[in-house]
Amino acid sequence: MRLLLVEDEPDLGAAIKRTLTQEGYLVDWVTDGSQAWDYLDNQWTQYTIAVIDWLLPQVSGLELCQRLRQQASSLPVLMLTAKDRLEDKVAGLDAGADDYLVKPFSMEELLARLRALQRRPPQFQPRRLQVGPITLDYDRLLAEVDQGSGSIQALTLTVKEFHLLEYLMQHPNQIMARDQMLSQLWELDAEPVSNVVAAQMRRLRRKLAQCGQASLIETVYGLGYRLRVEHEH
Repeated sequence: MRLLLVEDEPDLGAAIKRTLTQEGYLVDWVTDGSQAWDYLDNQWTQYTIAVIDWLLPQVSGLELCQRLRQQASSLPVLMLTAKDRLEDKVAGLDAGADDYLVKPFSMEELLARLRALQRRPPQFQPRRLQVGPITLDYDRLLAEVDQGSGSIQALTLTVKEFHLLEYLMQHPNQIMARDQMLSQLWELDAEPVSNVVAAQMRRLRRKLAQCGQASLIETVYGLGYRLRVEHEH
């Protein structure tokens, strides 16, 4: 799951990003509202949740929420702020925030609120995703491969391998370009080496081959990769 963190306090932002990364989130962290809007308005990048501080340079968190809702975006937003008056909370919620967390807060409460937001429609994320013979288990970050005759083999994946397989499974039988994968699966401020997608794909394929699924991911030369699954009737 990809999350946008907008927080201009360096120590707090670094602590939140570290905690969320350890929990398996892919986190883009920015420190001002203008850059945050560039990220939110990027058609190549799809976020699951945004965690936005209220008081930001250039564009406030309140205005970011308003812009999102004016575009009919249903992206869940958790507002962070030191403002604890009732009227401030009402203003934040009325601007389009889905939840409101007052500083200082514990990381445990932040994680609990994020889990709660993920359970709300329409952004509800199922705890398991099944496409063809592969089922992803979000709680354990592993894949289960149906080998037929009731035989299920568990496949332990790294976080990056898990998200890469998830992305392909969310777009079965579609050609996904390398640049699309870089944009969606690597942090926007990262500078991955040119062959990072191919390298991760090789590792993922080797693991799938151990379960008899070596041909599940197809290379479409010059275009990208495709997860080949049979259409169900």
